[in-house]
Amino acid sequence: MGDIRQSLLPRDVLSAAKELLYHLDIYICNLVQSGRQPSQVDSKTLELVEEFILHAPKDRNAPARRMSALQELQLLEIMCSCFQEQSRDAVRQLMFSALFSLQGNQADESRMALLGKLVSMAIAVGRVPIMECAATWLQRTHRVYCVRLAQVLVDDYCSMVPGSVPTLQNIHSASPRFCCQFITAVTTLYDLTSEELTPPLELLQMIVSWIQDDPRLVLITFLNTPLSGSQPISSLDLTPLGGLVRWCVKAPLAYRREKKQALTNGTTESEPEVGPLFSGLHLSVLQVFMLLPNILNEKGLFGRLGLLQVESLAALTSDLSRLLDQADKHTHTSSADSHALSQLTLDRLAQALQVAMANGALLCSREDLRAICSRLPHNNLLQLVLSGPVMYYNNIHTPPLAFSPHAAHSPIASHPTHSPHPAHPTHPAHPAHPTHPSHPAHSTHPAHTPLPPHPSSHTQYPAQPFMAGMPFPFRPSH
Repeated sequence: MGDIRQSLLPRDVLSAAKELLYHLDIYICNLVQSGRQPSQVDSKTLELVEEFILHAPKDRNAPARRMSALQELQLLEIMCSCFQEQSRDAVRQLMFSALFSLQGNQADESRMALLGKLVSMAIAVGRVPIMECAATWLQRTHRVYCVRLAQVLVDDYCSMVPGSVPTLQNIHSASPRFCCQFITAVTTLYDLTSEELTPPLELLQMIVSWIQDDPRLVLITFLNTPLSGSQPISSLDLTPLGGLVRWCVKAPLAYRREKKQALTNGTTESEPEVGPLFSGLHLSVLQVFMLLPNILNEKGLFGRLGLLQVESLAALTSDLSRLLDQADKHTHTSSADSHALSQLTLDRLAQALQVAMANGALLCSREDLRAICSRLPHNNLLQLVLSGPVMYYNNIHTPPLAFSPHAAHSPIASHPTHSPHPAHPTHPAHPAHPTHPSHPAHSTHPAHTPLPPHPSSHTQYPAQPFMAGMPFPFRPSH
């Protein structure tokens, strides 16, 4: 395509860009039809794109070509039509890559600016092919640029134009792949470390409603991505699960900080309560974890691929340790409220860890897990998780907050000498069961002698709220 440059130079900027798009479409169609592998646009074509569409000057001393706002809008409409009219997905994907794959040069800033405007327009006018191409771009691009695109979309639909959130909400049905990648990018962007990095309320409500309506939405990219090769370095996570867990766990502390800052600034306006939103989101995330055993087994990946990364978990616990220390030193709430919020944070972390490990989403030994959580303050539920066995369940439709309410479903409770109701003071040492002669070793645990400081409370302790009917042969240290 290098020979068409001379014909493009005399044209005005919009006409030249339109003509180049026309020739680019023909060129890529021929490239795909030829069957050459891999299909790749040559460097001269990329240079034409940079010069006549992105308006990066070919010569350093040459004046830059600029479009007016109206011409840029017309170019975006032309590009939307171009992708909409092209019926072959392979051609669309390769054309999108030629236009917007980052090259590590000065034209990348123009690429990002044009990409943000094109995807924003595609959402507004319902151009699904562009959203699908953008979903692929989000999978293959460095997360720094993915976060920038997400920021543009959030600004356009949640800040600049009031009442436009319903338009953004439609991407759930229009392009689930793009919606999944958008959630991943948004949870990477908003890590709750500051007020600026806390998601807008409308965005939070929208994401929670998406996931509550369809928990499998967050697995769309994973389900549709061949895992024969490794993910690009520094790309977004394969699913938004890590970011969603971070949101749910950090929310009580992060929003307490926002309230404190509001009081400090003299703000008295009542903000909508976000607690129920994060509670619902936490429940939905646990439900997604419960879906994973069947999916991972079908792909032959159970025990081989962890969708929740140990590195992100370590970063989360480090943040929690710092936030909890700050909360103890600076709080404008009562000490009881402060303690309750801190314990809620640790409870959610413990629940997420247990359900993720039990369902193959987190591949981590108990020793490593204890090391990762060593700096966190004491929490009864977290102590149980760090000390107890990993529980595997075949039935993924059990209650999402953990585990089957029937002890027969539990590998621990399946032992005939352990009743599903542990608080039976009439059987203190298990020796009075003559029907089980093959288990004489039970006599070595008379009255649970390893725990003399707590003999009276032992019969009540195993009734854990998150694991109903599941006794544990240990107690956390106090």
